Amino acid sequence: MNTSIAIIGAGLGGLMLARVLHIHGIAATVYEAEASPMARSQGGMLDIHDFNGQLALKDAGLYDEFVRLIHPGGQACRVLGQQGEVLFEDGDDGTGGRPEVRRGELRQLLLDSLPPDTVRWGHKVSSVHALGLGRHSVSFANGEIVTTNLLVGADGAWSRVRSLLSDAQPVYAGLSLIETWLFDCDTRHPATARMAGGGALFAVTPGKGLLTHREPDGVLHAYVVLQKPQAWFAQINQNNRPEALSHIAGEFAGWHPALTALITASDTDPVVRLIHELPDEHRWERVPGVTLLGDAAHLMAPSGEGANLALLDGAELGKAIAAHPGDMESALLSYERELFTRSAKAAAEAHELQQICYGNNAPQSLVEMFTAPLLAA
Repeated sequence: MNTSIAIIGAGLGGLMLARVLHIHGIAATVYEAEASPMARSQGGMLDIHDFNGQLALKDAGLYDEFVRLIHPGGQACRVLGQQGEVLFEDGDDGTGGRPEVRRGELRQLLLDSLPPDTVRWGHKVSSVHALGLGRHSVSFANGEIVTTNLLVGADGAWSRVRSLLSDAQPVYAGLSLIETWLFDCDTRHPATARMAGGGALFAVTPGKGLLTHREPDGVLHAYVVLQKPQAWFAQINQNNRPEALSHIAGEFAGWHPALTALITASDTDPVVRLIHELPDEHRWERVPGVTLLGDAAHLMAPSGEGANLALLDGAELGKAIAAHPGDMESALLSYERELFTRSAKAAAEAHELQQICYGNNAPQSLVEMFTAPLLAA
Protein backbone atom coordinates (compact mmCIF):
# COMPACT_ATOMS: atom_id res chain seq x y z
CA MET A 1 0.00 0.00 0.00
CA ASN A 2 1.28 3.49 -0.86
CA THR A 3 0.55 6.65 1.12
CA SER A 4 2.07 10.11 0.79
CA ILE A 5 2.27 10.85 4.53
CA ALA A 6 2.29 8.16 7.22
CA ILE A 7 2.12 9.23 10.86
CA ILE A 8 3.02 6.55 13.38
CA GLY A 9 1.14 7.06 16.63
CA ALA A 10 -2.34 8.44 17.41
CA GLY A 11 -1.32 10.40 20.48
CA LEU A 12 -1.96 14.12 20.79
CA GLY A 13 0.98 15.13 18.58
CA GLY A 14 0.27 12.72 15.73
CA LEU A 15 -3.42 13.62 15.69
CA MET A 16 -2.63 17.34 15.78
CA LEU A 17 -0.37 16.93 12.75
CA ALA A 18 -3.10 15.06 10.87
CA ARG A 19 -5.64 17.75 11.76
CA VAL A 20 -3.49 20.70 10.64
CA LEU A 21 -2.64 18.92 7.42
CA HIS A 22 -6.34 18.20 6.88
CA ILE A 23 -7.41 21.84 7.20
CA HIS A 24 -4.74 22.69 4.61
CA GLY A 25 -6.14 20.07 2.24
CA ILE A 26 -3.30 17.60 2.71
CA ALA A 27 -4.16 13.95 3.32
CA ALA A 28 -2.32 11.77 5.83
CA THR A 29 -2.85 8.39 7.44
CA VAL A 30 -2.23 7.73 11.14
CA TYR A 31 -1.21 4.22 12.19
CA GLU A 32 -1.83 3.30 15.84
CA ALA A 33 -0.85 0.13 17.69
CA GLU A 34 -3.89 0.21 20.00
CA ALA A 35 -6.94 -1.66 18.80
CA SER A 36 -9.37 1.22 19.32
CA PRO A 37 -9.64 4.69 20.89
CA MET A 38 -10.87 3.10 24.13
CA ALA A 39 -8.34 0.27 24.29
CA ARG A 40 -6.80 1.74 27.46
CA SER A 41 -7.23 4.58 29.90
CA GLN A 42 -6.02 7.91 28.54
CA GLY A 43 -4.68 9.18 31.84
CA GLY A 44 -5.75 12.16 33.90
CA MET A 45 -5.74 15.93 33.60
CA LEU A 46 -3.50 18.05 31.38
CA ASP A 47 -2.76 21.74 31.80
CA ILE A 48 -2.73 23.21 28.30
CA HIS A 49 -0.61 26.36 28.15
CA ASP A 50 -1.43 29.58 26.35
CA PHE A 51 2.09 29.89 24.90
CA ASN A 52 2.27 26.51 23.15
CA GLY A 53 -0.54 23.96 23.45
CA GLN A 54 -3.33 26.50 23.06
CA LEU A 55 -1.59 28.08 20.07
CA ALA A 56 -1.57 24.67 18.39
CA LEU A 57 -5.30 24.24 19.05
CA LYS A 58 -5.94 27.63 17.46
CA ASP A 59 -3.90 26.59 14.42
CA ALA A 60 -6.06 23.47 14.25
CA GLY A 61 -9.29 25.49 14.41
CA LEU A 62 -10.28 23.68 17.61
CA TYR A 63 -9.79 26.32 20.29
CA ASP A 64 -13.47 27.05 20.90
CA GLU A 65 -14.22 23.34 21.30
CA PHE A 66 -11.23 23.05 23.65
CA VAL A 67 -12.58 25.82 25.88
CA ARG A 68 -15.76 23.81 26.42
CA LEU A 69 -13.64 20.95 27.83
CA ILE A 70 -11.95 23.04 30.54
CA HIS A 71 -12.39 21.86 34.13
CA PRO A 72 -13.39 24.99 36.12
CA GLY A 73 -11.18 25.55 39.13
CA GLY A 74 -8.50 23.16 37.91
CA GLN A 75 -5.76 25.79 37.85
CA ALA A 76 -5.89 26.21 41.63
CA CYS A 77 -2.83 24.87 43.41
CA ARG A 78 -1.36 24.55 46.87
CA VAL A 79 1.93 23.48 48.39
CA LEU A 80 1.71 21.62 51.68
CA GLY A 81 4.22 20.55 54.28
CA GLN A 82 4.49 16.99 55.55
CA GLN A 83 1.85 17.63 58.23
CA GLY A 84 -0.58 19.26 55.84
CA GLU A 85 0.33 22.84 56.68
CA VAL A 86 -0.33 25.21 53.78
CA LEU A 87 2.93 26.74 52.53
CA PHE A 88 1.47 28.35 49.41
CA GLU A 89 -1.98 28.57 47.87
CA ASP A 90 -3.37 30.13 44.73
CA GLY A 91 -6.94 30.01 43.47
CA ASP A 92 -8.29 29.73 39.94
CA ASP A 93 -9.90 32.90 38.65
CA GLY A 94 -9.77 31.70 35.05
CA THR A 95 -6.85 33.95 34.06
CA GLY A 96 -3.90 31.65 34.77
CA GLY A 97 -3.27 30.62 31.18
CA ARG A 98 -2.96 26.89 31.98
CA PRO A 99 -6.49 25.46 32.11
CA GLU A 100 -6.98 21.79 32.89
CA VAL A 101 -8.71 19.31 30.61
CA ARG A 102 -9.00 15.54 30.58
CA ARG A 103 -6.45 13.96 28.26
CA GLY A 104 -9.01 11.50 26.90
CA GLU A 105 -11.47 14.25 26.04
CA LEU A 106 -8.78 16.30 24.30
CA ARG A 107 -7.69 13.28 22.29
CA GLN A 108 -11.30 12.56 21.32
CA LEU A 109 -11.70 16.17 20.18
CA LEU A 110 -8.79 15.68 17.79
CA LEU A 111 -10.08 12.31 16.60
CA ASP A 112 -13.54 13.75 15.90
CA SER A 113 -11.97 16.55 13.83
CA LEU A 114 -10.47 14.11 11.30
CA PRO A 115 -12.11 12.46 8.29
CA PRO A 116 -13.31 8.88 8.85
CA ASP A 117 -10.63 6.22 8.47
CA THR A 118 -7.75 8.68 8.94
CA VAL A 119 -6.60 6.53 11.87
CA ARG A 120 -5.80 2.88 11.19
CA TRP A 121 -6.16 1.09 14.53
CA GLY A 122 -4.39 -2.17 15.42
CA HIS A 123 -1.24 -1.31 13.46
CA LYS A 124 1.76 -2.01 15.65
CA VAL A 125 5.06 -1.29 13.89
CA SER A 126 7.42 -4.23 13.66
CA SER A 127 10.10 -2.63 11.45
CA VAL A 128 10.91 0.40 9.32
CA HIS A 129 13.25 0.56 6.33
CA ALA A 130 14.69 3.27 4.11
CA LEU A 131 14.04 2.66 0.41
CA GLY A 132 16.05 5.60 -0.92
CA LEU A 133 15.03 8.94 -2.43
CA GLY A 134 13.15 9.84 0.75
CA ARG A 135 10.79 6.86 0.65
CA HIS A 136 10.35 4.40 3.53
CA SER A 137 8.50 1.18 4.17
CA VAL A 138 6.75 0.32 7.41
CA SER A 139 5.92 -3.27 8.33
CA PHE A 140 3.21 -3.94 10.90
CA ALA A 141 2.65 -6.90 13.18
CA ASN A 142 -0.64 -7.63 11.39
CA GLY A 143 1.32 -8.35 8.19
CA GLU A 144 0.50 -5.12 6.38
CA ILE A 145 3.30 -3.14 4.73
CA VAL A 146 3.03 0.48 3.59
CA THR A 147 5.44 2.69 1.67
CA THR A 148 5.44 6.44 2.16
CA ASN A 149 6.98 9.67 0.90
CA LEU A 150 7.01 11.14 4.42
CA LEU A 151 7.26 9.04 7.57
CA VAL A 152 6.59 10.84 10.87
CA GLY A 153 7.48 9.18 14.15
CA ALA A 154 4.89 10.30 16.68
CA ASP A 155 5.30 6.97 18.45
CA GLY A 156 6.51 8.06 21.85
CA ALA A 157 9.39 7.21 24.14
CA TRP A 158 10.30 3.89 22.53
CA SER A 159 9.83 5.08 18.97
CA ARG A 160 10.64 2.59 16.21
CA VAL A 161 10.94 5.39 13.67
CA ARG A 162 13.67 7.17 15.66
CA SER A 163 16.23 4.54 14.63
CA LEU A 164 16.15 5.95 11.09
CA LEU A 165 17.51 9.25 12.39
CA SER A 166 19.32 8.73 15.67
CA ASP A 167 21.11 6.12 17.76
CA ALA A 168 19.91 7.77 20.98
CA GLN A 169 18.03 5.56 23.44
CA PRO A 170 16.04 6.69 26.49
CA VAL A 171 17.83 6.30 29.83
CA TYR A 172 16.37 6.17 33.34
CA ALA A 173 16.02 9.70 34.70
CA GLY A 174 16.53 8.73 38.35
CA LEU A 175 12.94 9.11 39.46
CA SER A 176 9.67 7.29 39.07
CA LEU A 177 6.00 8.06 39.46
CA ILE A 178 3.59 5.67 41.14
CA GLU A 179 0.03 6.36 40.07
CA THR A 180 -2.93 5.95 42.44
CA TRP A 181 -6.59 6.99 42.35
CA LEU A 182 -9.19 7.85 44.99
CA PHE A 183 -12.81 7.86 43.80
CA ASP A 184 -15.78 9.65 45.40
CA CYS A 185 -13.19 11.34 47.59
CA ASP A 186 -15.43 14.02 49.12
CA THR A 187 -17.65 11.33 50.63
CA ARG A 188 -15.23 8.47 51.25
CA HIS A 189 -12.03 10.42 52.04
CA PRO A 190 -13.19 13.87 53.19
CA ALA A 191 -10.01 14.80 55.11
CA THR A 192 -7.82 14.02 52.10
CA ALA A 193 -10.24 15.80 49.76
CA ARG A 194 -10.16 18.95 51.90
CA MET A 195 -6.37 18.85 52.05
CA ALA A 196 -6.06 18.35 48.30
CA GLY A 197 -8.21 21.36 47.49
CA GLY A 198 -9.82 22.04 44.15
CA GLY A 199 -6.87 21.80 41.79
CA ALA A 200 -3.29 20.60 42.11
CA LEU A 201 -1.53 19.66 45.34
CA PHE A 202 2.24 19.49 45.83
CA ALA A 203 3.66 17.98 49.03
CA VAL A 204 7.39 17.58 48.38
CA THR A 205 10.64 17.05 50.24
CA PRO A 206 14.13 16.17 49.00
CA GLY A 207 13.94 13.05 46.87
CA LYS A 208 10.20 12.45 47.06
CA GLY A 209 6.74 13.91 46.94
CA LEU A 210 2.99 13.42 46.75
CA LEU A 211 1.19 15.18 43.89
CA THR A 212 -2.51 15.21 43.09
CA HIS A 213 -4.92 16.64 40.57
CA ARG A 214 -8.56 17.10 41.48
CA GLU A 215 -10.63 15.76 38.60
CA PRO A 216 -14.37 16.10 37.94
CA ASP A 217 -16.81 13.80 39.72
CA GLY A 218 -14.93 13.65 43.01
CA VAL A 219 -11.77 11.98 41.72
CA LEU A 220 -8.28 12.49 43.16
CA HIS A 221 -5.58 11.34 40.75
CA ALA A 222 -2.28 11.06 42.62
CA TYR A 223 1.36 10.53 41.77
CA VAL A 224 3.86 9.33 44.33
CA VAL A 225 7.28 10.60 43.23
CA LEU A 226 10.41 8.81 44.40
CA GLN A 227 14.03 9.29 43.40
CA LYS A 228 15.18 5.69 43.71
CA PRO A 229 17.26 3.20 41.71
CA GLN A 230 15.20 1.16 39.27
CA ALA A 231 15.80 -1.97 41.36
CA TRP A 232 13.84 -0.49 44.27
CA PHE A 233 10.62 -0.54 42.26
CA ALA A 234 11.03 -4.21 41.45
CA GLN A 235 10.19 -4.86 45.11
CA ILE A 236 6.64 -3.55 44.63
CA ASN A 237 4.37 -6.56 44.35
CA GLN A 238 1.82 -5.48 41.75
CA ASN A 239 -0.25 -8.59 42.50
CA ASN A 240 -0.70 -7.75 46.19
CA ARG A 241 -2.21 -4.29 46.55
CA PRO A 242 -2.07 -3.98 50.38
CA GLU A 243 1.56 -5.11 50.46
CA ALA A 244 2.54 -2.84 47.58
CA LEU A 245 0.80 0.21 49.05
CA SER A 246 2.31 -0.43 52.47
CA HIS A 247 5.79 -0.67 50.93
CA ILE A 248 5.35 2.64 49.15
CA ALA A 249 3.77 4.38 52.15
CA GLY A 250 6.77 3.40 54.25
CA GLU A 251 8.73 6.08 52.41
CA PHE A 252 6.38 8.68 53.92
CA ALA A 253 6.39 7.54 57.54
CA GLY A 254 5.40 10.36 59.86
CA TRP A 255 3.53 12.35 57.23
CA HIS A 256 -0.06 13.42 57.94
CA PRO A 257 -2.49 10.49 57.49
CA ALA A 258 -4.68 12.53 55.14
CA LEU A 259 -1.68 12.82 52.82
CA THR A 260 -0.52 9.23 53.05
CA ALA A 261 -4.12 8.15 52.38
CA LEU A 262 -3.34 9.08 48.78
CA ILE A 263 -1.29 5.88 48.88
CA THR A 264 -2.89 3.61 51.44
CA ALA A 265 -6.53 4.30 50.41
CA SER A 266 -5.98 3.93 46.67
CA ASP A 267 -8.95 2.37 44.90
CA THR A 268 -6.64 0.97 42.22
CA ASP A 269 -3.47 -1.06 42.15
CA PRO A 270 -0.43 1.23 42.13
CA VAL A 271 1.04 1.70 38.67
CA VAL A 272 4.79 2.29 38.56
CA ARG A 273 5.99 4.57 35.77
CA LEU A 274 9.76 4.63 35.45
CA ILE A 275 10.75 7.98 33.96
CA HIS A 276 13.17 7.95 31.04
CA GLU A 277 14.69 10.75 29.01
CA LEU A 278 16.64 11.46 25.87
CA PRO A 279 19.70 13.75 25.85
CA ASP A 280 18.75 17.40 26.38
CA GLU A 281 20.33 18.38 23.06
CA HIS A 282 18.92 15.45 21.11
CA ARG A 283 19.02 16.21 17.41
CA TRP A 284 19.87 14.50 14.15
CA GLU A 285 21.18 15.20 10.69
CA ARG A 286 18.53 15.73 8.04
CA VAL A 287 17.43 12.43 6.51
CA PRO A 288 15.10 12.78 3.51
CA GLY A 289 11.51 11.75 4.02
CA VAL A 290 11.42 11.18 7.79
CA THR A 291 11.13 13.20 11.00
CA LEU A 292 9.93 12.97 14.62
CA LEU A 293 7.66 14.83 17.00
CA GLY A 294 6.69 14.69 20.68
CA ASP A 295 8.38 12.20 23.01
CA ALA A 296 9.92 10.40 20.05
CA ALA A 297 11.98 13.55 19.46
CA HIS A 298 12.52 15.01 22.94
CA LEU A 299 11.56 12.67 25.78
CA MET A 300 12.15 14.42 29.11
CA ALA A 301 11.23 14.25 32.78
CA PRO A 302 7.70 15.47 33.68
CA SER A 303 7.46 19.26 33.71
CA GLY A 304 3.93 19.95 32.51
CA GLU A 305 5.22 20.51 28.97
CA GLY A 306 5.10 17.04 27.37
CA ALA A 307 1.59 17.20 25.94
CA ASN A 308 1.95 20.87 25.09
CA LEU A 309 5.16 20.29 23.17
CA ALA A 310 3.62 17.38 21.28
CA LEU A 311 0.65 19.51 20.26
CA LEU A 312 2.90 22.34 19.17
CA ASP A 313 5.23 20.00 17.27
CA GLY A 314 2.31 18.57 15.34
CA ALA A 315 0.91 21.97 14.46
CA GLU A 316 4.27 23.43 13.47
CA LEU A 317 5.15 20.46 11.28
CA GLY A 318 1.77 20.61 9.58
CA LYS A 319 2.14 24.33 8.90
CA ALA A 320 5.67 23.87 7.58
CA ILE A 321 4.51 21.20 5.12
CA ALA A 322 1.65 23.42 3.95
CA ALA A 323 4.01 26.40 3.55
CA HIS A 324 6.40 24.46 1.28
CA PRO A 325 4.22 22.75 -1.34
CA GLY A 326 6.25 20.36 -3.43
CA ASP A 327 9.38 20.87 -1.31
CA MET A 328 9.19 18.48 1.62
CA GLU A 329 12.87 18.80 2.53
CA SER A 330 12.62 22.55 2.97
CA ALA A 331 9.56 21.99 5.14
CA LEU A 332 11.39 19.48 7.34
CA LEU A 333 14.49 21.66 7.62
CA SER A 334 12.37 24.59 8.76
CA TYR A 335 10.44 22.47 11.24
CA GLU A 336 13.47 20.72 12.75
CA ARG A 337 15.45 23.95 13.14
CA GLU A 338 12.77 25.29 15.49
CA LEU A 339 12.09 21.90 17.07
CA PHE A 340 15.69 21.45 18.22
CA THR A 341 15.81 24.90 19.80
CA ARG A 342 12.56 24.70 21.74
CA SER A 343 13.02 21.09 22.87
CA ALA A 344 16.55 21.73 24.22
CA LYS A 345 15.22 24.71 26.17
CA ALA A 346 12.30 22.70 27.54
CA ALA A 347 14.56 19.80 28.57
CA ALA A 348 16.87 22.12 30.51
CA GLU A 349 13.85 23.66 32.24
CA ALA A 350 12.56 20.18 33.12
CA HIS A 351 15.82 19.38 34.91
CA GLU A 352 15.63 22.68 36.76
CA LEU A 353 12.07 21.93 37.85
CA GLN A 354 13.05 18.50 39.20
CA GLN A 355 15.67 20.20 41.35
CA ILE A 356 13.14 22.76 42.56
CA CYS A 357 10.62 20.07 43.48
CA TYR A 358 12.87 17.33 44.87
CA GLY A 359 16.25 18.94 45.50
CA ASN A 360 17.84 19.73 48.85
CA ASN A 361 15.84 22.92 49.36
CA ALA A 362 12.38 21.44 48.76
CA PRO A 363 9.67 22.45 49.53
CA GLN A 364 10.93 26.01 50.08
CA SER A 365 12.38 26.13 46.57
CA LEU A 366 8.95 25.27 45.15
CA VAL A 367 7.25 27.94 47.24
CA GLU A 368 9.82 30.45 46.00
CA MET A 369 9.14 29.44 42.39
CA PHE A 370 5.43 30.07 42.82
CA THR A 371 5.83 33.35 44.73
CA ALA A 372 8.67 34.90 42.67
CA PRO A 373 6.31 36.32 40.00
CA LEU A 374 4.14 37.74 42.77
CA LEU A 375 7.15 39.40 44.38
CA ALA A 376 8.31 40.77 41.05
CA ALA A 377 4.87 42.29 40.45
